Amino acid sequence: MEQKLTYPVNICGRVENLPVYRLSEVGISVAFFNLHGDAELTEFCAEKLAPLVSGADVILTAESKGLQLAHCVARNLGHRFYAVARKSKKIYLVDGISVQVQSITTAGTQTLYLSRRDSELLRGKKVAIVDDVISTGSSLKGLEALVELSGGIVYKKAAVLAEGDAASRDDIVFLATIPIL
Repeated sequence: MEQKLTYPVNICGRVENLPVYRLSEVGISVAFFNLHGDAELTEFCAEKLAPLVSGADVILTAESKGLQLAHCVARNLGHRFYAVARKSKKIYLVDGISVQVQSITTAGTQTLYLSRRDSELLRGKKVAIVDDVISTGSSLKGLEALVELSGGIVYKKAAVLAEGDAASRDDIVFLATIPIL
């Protein structure tokens, strides 16, 4: 089926026309923001987001849509390493930590896993949690829990887009807003 309905969003002067998709399992439609495969948009968003999390010692994100954004933000801040919470248990995660979360874009409960190496990277550090979109905040809560379990300090919570009610939160920073349709 061809997708025709779009929602224009202005991200710091750059307009992107996002495809609108219906999430039948929850009865809503969302403007779908996807950085995968768009190096130019990813670089642009990272350049604008990095100053908002300046002062962080380390960046943390969840795979997969925030991955390249976190990479570019970390690079823009001069960080060699950043941490990634995985959504499936890999062999190198046997001695890591995990938390369960519920996201509006994922059916059912999912588990976020952090490797021992990444957990140690967060210990005692000011951590900026970076993601592409913050909506209900459930994934964000899971990432915050991983920071706390690791002994890190949640320093900033940032996203390119705040969706729906997330736009009225005062504990996050973001570049633009999109509605839940």
